Amino acid sequence: MPDNLSFEEAAALTEGAHYALVDIRAAKVERGQNVLVYGATGAIGSAAVQLLKHFGATVTAVCNTKNVGLVKSLGADTVIDYQTQDFTKAEDRFDFIFDAVGKSSFGQCKPLLTKKGIYISTELGRNGENLFLAVTTPIGGGKRLLFPIPSISKQDVVFLKELVEKGEYKPVIDRHYHLDQIVEAYKYVETGQKTGNVVIKMAE
Repeated sequence: MPDNLSFEEAAALTEGAHYALVDIRAAKVERGQNVLVYGATGAIGSAAVQLLKHFGATVTAVCNTKNVGLVKSLGADTVIDYQTQDFTKAEDRFDFIFDAVGKSSFGQCKPLLTKKGIYISTELGRNGENLFLAVTTPIGGGKRLLFPIPSISKQDVVFLKELVEKGEYKPVIDRHYHLDQIVEAYKYVETGQKTGNVVIKMAE
């Protein structure tokens, strides 16, 4: 457990972050690359923004109006408010587009990718298309969709712990609930409107 986190903060250390880490590594993100994160305020997206900055990427983050300030504080270089802007109209081209909420598609994002750009979504896509595209798109050697299988190791947990202690990563927490409020907590998460993580407090 990082020395500079409370127990409640530490509970959210790996939730979201390990998914983001797997996908960032699969995309082989390098220092100086241009990356777009769609859904930058969820547990996965908020972690991805911070981790990408650690790896030296230039980050464009897509979020709603109320969270623009939060996403900037996480280190995003550019923020697109999807409630007032269409991210698909962005003039930049990206080496990696990471949809952390599964609400876009490869077809929609493909024009925004560089010639060998990579698209990853956390969801299967319409009719499970992302599984099919993960097999077919690498064949041509151009723009690709990848679908990494999430995993986590002790080394990953230690890596995240060290980033927290260096001040380079901190899990975003939206709300805290007591154990007897767990139904209410699930209902809130199911609205799809949470920012970062929701933590259940087991005992005082």
